[in-house]
Amino acid sequence: MKIILNNREEMLPGETLTVSEMLLLKKFSFKMRIIKINGVLVPKDKYDSTLIKEGDNVQMLYLMSGG
Repeated sequence: MKIILNNREEMLPGETLTVSEMLLLKKFSFKMRIIKINGVLVPKDKYDSTLIKEGDNVQMLYLMSGG
């Protein structure tokens, strides 16, 4: 399937993937992050059940702290 991931076109296997599967596939392991699909924030406890589908616009942002 074709999606937009962080403003880049990506081809991923299958017709759908959960957010958790996408994170594993792309090797995104940093724990402090937020994910939006089509502008809607996905809560961390929904990563295993939220599906990414063909044409979705996915934003994955790392949260950084500092001073």
